[in-house]
Amino acid sequence: MQLLKVLARVLEYPTDELQQSKDALVAAVLEDSRLPRQNKEQLLTCIDRLCDGDLLDLQESYVGTFDRGRATSLLLFEHVHGESRDRGQAMVDLMEQYRANGLEIDARELPDYLPLFLEYLSTRPWDEIKNWLEDIHHILGLLGERLYQRESVYHVVMDSLLVLSGRKTNRQELAQIVASEERDDTPEALDKVWEEEMVKFVDDQGSSCSTGGVVGQRRRELEQTQTIHLSDQLMTDATPRQAGRA
Repeated sequence: MQLLKVLARVLEYPTDELQQSKDALVAAVLEDSRLPRQNKEQLLTCIDRLCDGDLLDLQESYVGTFDRGRATSLLLFEHVHGESRDRGQAMVDLMEQYRANGLEIDARELPDYLPLFLEYLSTRPWDEIKNWLEDIHHILGLLGERLYQRESVYHVVMDSLLVLSGRKTNRQELAQIVASEERDDTPEALDKVWEEEMVKFVDDQGSSCSTGGVVGQRRRELEQTQTIHLSDQLMTDATPRQAGRA
């Protein structure tokens, strides 16, 4: 399903390659037969902004949106399991699901990274796609509302995925939930998390080291995981997805 590949690319860190593939992205949206017209128009507006805007500004905005705090994390299992051991097993199970369907590991991302997950779904039959999206619709709803209240253009991606899932959400209820949440991406909130998560320990050789903070956690997860790459290109006339961020 080409539309899912488009949504995956839109959710990735902005690059020159993304901006150069604008025509292919637009064509895939226009050719899609499942997304309603209103959602298509919103998605095309989002693509325009990402492909025509200043790249450095877009990259700075992306980091501020997705890499500071956890409320808008694109790592799906973080919203379900947090830091529990269940998250690790869930990622192992998902990696096995990828492998069982012929997708080999060679790109630098966690298996529950939403853009990667969408690329995987794009290779599956529609009934399976819909079932998966139904399973995560509650995550998509909260992510979409959080992004909307933060005035982020990326909320239209979550809205499109919710439409494809076929599940209805109570937007008024979601709005109230999100409005009552304490922001976790402010400097004060990030400092607090850093202080609470800082861990100091001594290894077997007697040397000490420390680690902590949301950014540090994300970096450690990327360093410790294997990486996954979907063998097919995002679009036949667009550049391949990038393995990592600059």
